[in-house]
Amino acid sequence: MNQSTSLRWQLQLAAPCDEVYRLLSTDGGRESFWVEHSERAGDQLLFSYPGGEQLAARVLAEDPGRLFVMSHFDGSRLSFTLSERDGGTHLLLEETGLTPENYVENRAGWVSVLMALKARAEHGIDLRNHHPERHWSAGYPDN
Repeated sequence: MNQSTSLRWQLQLAAPCDEVYRLLSTDGGRESFWVEHSERAGDQLLFSYPGGEQLAARVLAEDPGRLFVMSHFDGSRLSFTLSERDGGTHLLLEETGLTPENYVENRAGWVSVLMALKARAEHGIDLRNHHPERHWSAGYPDN
């Protein structure tokens, strides 16, 4: 049976929606907290991660300052919905179409990515180590 599932995380950030959106939707933004290299051409995305893993993805929808949706690994759909709340940004991350096998790893992995986003958006720092052998697949909590 081909069963799929979804996950969701919420995050409150002190940064404004436009700044959080820029971090999620631009090559430089993503490279500052999430991926080692990001390259966008039209609606096509190419991400490189520590350890050499790559993702060819596609932007599925975008509404500046509010919504960024893309394809993700193994055909899942990843959406970031932003709204103003409490003087900052409320972020809702939803990933749908996950296989049950990918659910556990992705659920934990998004905690790493979201905390790195919060550190970048609120404090201007990059929590990652950028070491080619110290990455998620090698057992490090580094995206």
